[in-house]
Amino acid sequence: MQNIMGLLPFILMFVLFYFLLIRPQQKRQKAVRQMQSDLKKGDKIVTIGGLHATVDAIDEGTIVLKSPDGSRLTFDRNAVREVVESSSSTVLDKA
Repeated sequence: MQNIMGLLPFILMFVLFYFLLIRPQQKRQKAVRQMQSDLKKGDKIVTIGGLHATVDAIDEGTIVLKSPDGSRLTFDRNAVREVVESSSSTVLDKA
C-alpha cells in the first residue's frame, strides 16, 4: 500500500501532463494534417515562410503556388501553414 501511495503523485502528474500538453498537441497536429490534405486548386494559403500565394497545382507531396507577381513556385505540402481563403468558399460566394 505504501508503494502505491508513493507512486500516486507521479501518476497524477502524468495524467495532468497528458490532458494539458500531449492531447492538445495531438489535436493540433491532426488538424494541420487534415488542412494540408484538403488543399485544393485555387485556395489562398500562407506558407511557413510567410509567402502568401494561391494553389495552382497539387501533386502527391508537393504543391505549385502562384504568387501575386505571377511566378510559380514549388513547395512541399508540409510547408503550408494555413489556408486563408478556400476555393470552395469563393465559389459559394459568387453563386
